[in-house]
Amino acid sequence: MEFLPSIASFVLPAAVLMLLTLLVLRLRQRPAARRSPASLESLDTVAAWPPEPVRVLSVAERQAHELLKRAMPGYLVLAQVPLARFIRVPSRRSYGEWLQRAGSLSADLLLCDSGSKVLAVIDVRATQETERSRKRHERMSRVLKAAGIHVHVWREGEMPSVSHVRSAMAALAGAAPAPSKPTPSRPMPLIPVADISEILAEGDRAAMDVDLDPSMEPVPSGFFEDFETAPSAR
Repeated sequence: MEFLPSIASFVLPAAVLMLLTLLVLRLRQRPAARRSPASLESLDTVAAWPPEPVRVLSVAERQAHELLKRAMPGYLVLAQVPLARFIRVPSRRSYGEWLQRAGSLSADLLLCDSGSKVLAVIDVRATQETERSRKRHERMSRVLKAAGIHVHVWREGEMPSVSHVRSAMAALAGAAPAPSKPTPSRPMPLIPVADISEILAEGDRAAMDVDLDPSMEPVPSGFFEDFETAPSAR
């Protein structure tokens, strides 16, 4: 049994060396978001993150925006507004933590009265959702409902009719002050139904031609969540 101490003297340093190697590799793989504030501040905003313009709304979101405006004329319709812009939370806990969990999420469409008070949120969701996307939408809906804001879910390719939207929003609109409608200085000429159909069809074709450029599509709401290696508890 005299050879046991010699084996132990060899195995122990090797194990320590292996642990140190794994620790170094782990530190090198830490995401850039966990860098020290000093190292992040040393980066140039434009040089480190070259900006490129994209659209604000996707095709489905633009369709939903136009539908809501037609159904609720005179009301304010806003798009892609972060929750932190119209939701307020107590400051007894970390506001930065809440902002990371929910405040940075954006509502697709907001229906507001003339005083910009939010009456309802339209959540435009894809037909096929990933698990991460589903949880993100559910988290946002839970926050909005807790704040007393009505949430309506519209699916891509399954948009409701104008009459259905107007009926669904009637109760909310009735509880809010009726927005004032501008009075035209002169009567507006009526456009025949056939002509207006052609105008709309022409606009749809033009929009579809522009939409062929995938580089201009908007940034998905959960795009930056894909960079999280260990998401915090929601």
